[in-house]
Formats: sequence, C-alpha cells, structure tokens
Amino acid sequence: MTTNFDELLECFHTTLATFDDALVRDAVARIGWAMPARPLEPHPLACLRQLERIVELVPAGARPLARLLAERRNDLRWGQTYSEADFGKTFIDNYGWLEVFGTRGHFVNDEVAAGLLILGPDIVYPDHHHVAEEIYLPLTGGTQWRMGEGGFRTREAGEVIHHASGVSHAMRTGKEPLLALYIWRGGPLAAKSTITGAVSQDRN
Repeated sequence: MTTNFDELLECFHTTLATFDDALVRDAVARIGWAMPARPLEPHPLACLRQLERIVELVPAGARPLARLLAERRNDLRWGQTYSEADFGKTFIDNYGWLEVFGTRGHFVNDEVAAGLLILGPDIVYPDHHHVAEEIYLPLTGGTQWRMGEGGFRTREAGEVIHHASGVSHAMRTGKEPLLALYIWRGGPLAAKSTITGAVSQDRN
C-alpha cells in the first residue's frame, strides 16, 4: 500500500517559509513544488529516539514538522551515508537523514535535494566537503559548526548556514540533539562526502 506523504512536503515547505533570509527565499523560489511522489519502503533508524526531545526543543514555527516526523517516523525512509566502519558505532547510532525530495527521496526532484538531518547529543560530524552547495537551517540550537579553517561557533535555531561548493565543514553537538533542515543544489545530489577530519568517536 502506498503511503501519502503530501502532508510532509507541505509541512516542509511551510517551515522553509518561516526563514526570513534572502538566500533561503531564493532557494525556495527556484524549487518546483509540484513533485511526483516516489514509493519507498520505510527504514527507521536508532537516532529517531531523539525525536521526542527534538519536539520539545524546536521553535514554534518548526514544531508542526517536528511532530509530524515523530508521529510518522516508522513510515519514512531514513538514510545514512556512512557506516560503522567509517565513523564508529556511537556515531551511527546517533545519526541519520531523511531526504524529503531529491534523486532518492519521498518526492522526485533531479535539480535539488532537501531534507532533515538528526544528530544525537555529544556527536562530532567530522570535517567533510562535497561538490553540491549546501544550505543548513538548524531547527534546534546549541550545536557548534565549523567552516573552512575557522573555529567552531555555536549556532542557534533559525540561523542560516551556507556551505559553498567544496568548502570543508564540521558539526559537534552538545548536551542536546540536532535537527537541521538542509538544501543541496548545484552538484551530485547523492554523492558521498569527502572526509578530511578525524573519524573515530567510540569511547572505550
């Protein structure tokens, strides 16, 4: 039986519209929102246990989307670009993404990919880069982000973080999980990132 995810796409679009930022407005305007659905098998992940706390943390404008993710978590196809061999078990148990639309998401779009990233508390996503331009919109605060050769900076919910093509970046969460909305465009939409930072974070 095909599950209808029109509400997910609509809620995602509505959440994007809450960001009063020229870069985001331009990205949203360039997306053709009449996308065909792609039937996908559900694929839940361990990181989804963070969703209850995430619903409590997100600002009011993002709460409908966070609640929808929590309620429909087991119906959605969550993914992981990496494996335990790449980053260790601790990372894999606290990491996952949902592509709402793109070349492999719940809706078909060959021009742009967008979705949501979850990271559990006390997780480092090492320095990495990719060809596609990336816009991140954190929906929870307190995570530290690094770009290029700069240091880590704490970013709050609602800030817009722009990674140009090929620019190295990293994230590390604190005591709270991260939920971030992302948009990829201008490059391979399903490419695995090139990792340049330290990868092991399992603690003995």
